[in-house]
Amino acid sequence: MVSGHSSGHSRRGFLRAGLAGAVALPLSACTGEPTPDKPDPLEELAAQARSDAELAKAVATAHPSLAAKADAVAADRRAHHGAFEKELNRARPARVSATATPPPAPAPSAPQQASAALSALKEALTTGEKRAAELVPSLPKHRAGLVGSVAASCACLREVLA
Repeated sequence: MVSGHSSGHSRRGFLRAGLAGAVALPLSACTGEPTPDKPDPLEELAAQARSDAELAKAVATAHPSLAAKADAVAADRRAHHGAFEKELNRARPARVSATATPPPAPAPSAPQQASAALSALKEALTTGEKRAAELVPSLPKHRAGLVGSVAASCACLREVLA
């Protein structure tokens, strides 16, 4: 017999668990670290996460009917950005003092139509997931775990928007 009751697991709880796993991964030293003369591949992922968070916040502000879902996306993508920044700073401590953080790109604006705004958020999450998933095989284990967890979180966030 099938009941109408949920299994007790909410999408938000699932997302929190996935995010906790991504952030809690050990980020200790290992081989395969980026070299100072090459850009770190996580920099692009960090920038994408920040941009997605800003887009989600703009959507939440412009479309109150989407605010709860967009705010969840914004919060998680900000956390992804923070996790990437933490790893970038761990891998290259000199990065913090030797390079100035580039000025943030202009905040994205939300499309005027709610359906277009929802599509823009889904597209941003799809892009974030694909970029992260493509990078996983080339990374050291601890970074692959972080990036893979973020890719999975992006997939879950798309489900929240569905």
